Amino acid sequence: MRPGGWNVSDLILRMVIIGAGATALTDIWAQFLRLFGFPKPNWAMPGRWFAHLPRGRIRHDDIARSEPVAGELVIGWICHYLVGIAFAGIVLAIAGADWARNPTLLPALIVGWVTIGCGWFILQPGMGMGVAASKKPNAGQIRLLNFVSHTIFGLGLYGTALLTR
Repeated sequence: MRPGGWNVSDLILRMVIIGAGATALTDIWAQFLRLFGFPKPNWAMPGRWFAHLPRGRIRHDDIARSEPVAGELVIGWICHYLVGIAFAGIVLAIAGADWARNPTLLPALIVGWVTIGCGWFILQPGMGMGVAASKKPNAGQIRLLNFVSHTIFGLGLYGTALLTR
């Protein structure tokens, strides 16, 4: 089958490249923020959360106090990139396979902004931070950083698609 003139393996390769490229751009952004005193992301904690899922544990009071998991930092990084790749697949599914040939900004930005909800309503509550980091004293700052980072992710989806078309 050739959706949009692509064979399936080419489309999967595009999804991987676009998602990994967009995720890498968000990681570069996180490094830039360190110049202004922001801490680097600790992907071990999301890795711990993901590693507890197959054990039936979806919610933690405080992920940092939950049982550590061997390789949680590596698990966190791998899941970070796999989620980015999955969201690239969503852009391709919604906008169509030809979007990879002729990318437009709006679908990528919309998916980037929708991904904020995954953090606010799934990951953050699951890790004990509350909905949209509501249990954190700097919840407003976290929300703003989430919005900016996920906007950059959306721009990365678009930019990587442009570079690889």
